[in-house]
Amino acid sequence: MKRRGFLAATLLAPFVGKREGRNTFRPMNMNPAGALIPTRPYKHDVELSVIGMGGIVLLGMARSEASNAVSEAVDRGVNYFDVAPSYGNGEAEDKLGPALAPYRSNVFLACKTMARGAVEAEAELVRSLKRLQTDHFDLYQFHAVTTTADVNQVFSPGGAMEAVARARDAGKIRFIGFSAHSEMAALAMMAHYHFDSLLFPVNLVCYARSNFGPAVIEQAKKKGVARLALKMLARSPWPDGAHRNYPQAWYQPIDDPEEARKAVRFTLSEDVTAAIPPGDIGLFRLAMDLASEFSPLSSGERAALVEEVRSINSLFPL
Repeated sequence: MKRRGFLAATLLAPFVGKREGRNTFRPMNMNPAGALIPTRPYKHDVELSVIGMGGIVLLGMARSEASNAVSEAVDRGVNYFDVAPSYGNGEAEDKLGPALAPYRSNVFLACKTMARGAVEAEAELVRSLKRLQTDHFDLYQFHAVTTTADVNQVFSPGGAMEAVARARDAGKIRFIGFSAHSEMAALAMMAHYHFDSLLFPVNLVCYARSNFGPAVIEQAKKKGVARLALKMLARSPWPDGAHRNYPQAWYQPIDDPEEARKAVRFTLSEDVTAAIPPGDIGLFRLAMDLASEFSPLSSGERAALVEEVRSINSLFPL
């Protein structure tokens, strides 16, 4: 048997998806002794690999290549996968579903909706479940909440929260969260509802240059909201005229291994459960390698890193 097949069989054999009460899936920790990617607590009994795979990584791949990339991630100990229907107009979901099928009962699958109304959100949820070949999501998130209008629409009568809450009660969702790139929107969302988690930028340059992020993370900690990180390997906006050699990244990502090591150490030292690297298979592999050797920053190391990047332009200036 090939190594990948052997590891997949070994990982899956001890674990059986459990249901407690009414349609409540209990995801299991796939990270066995000796796996390269460590795990951290998310909520309740759930442990997530500190690096998650974003489905956007699979865009442009052949289906066989996408399946191999997912199997490689599972072999490395990754049990957290995140996708959205907006990634390639459904392409990422179409490829991630079959690739995850052999592992579905033992991984944590997060999906998102851009819909703000209940009817649209329900339709998008049903379509995503079908594309991803699953009967439930472990985490479902309001995607890219940015403005006060977004927040108000989600929670208004007939808003998307009604559909998401119904889906949770029906066992189609276990946890509810949101993603945001706006401090105002993130704080407003947490003021309206006790979410299970948020997906938000936790980035060295943003912290150092514009102090973007700490207020949101601190509020999440106070409220018991789990923190999932975006933009860990983001450096700055693309310079004018730069060759954008990472087409899935709207920002300039960090691909220098030493600089990336600092960025990974910073984000994973900020009391988060896990981080999603940029949508590129090479950067995803780099993040897995660096996470496997992670050691937390000391206060002195953190202060030195913050000073080192103060001259770099932040993605999110305040």
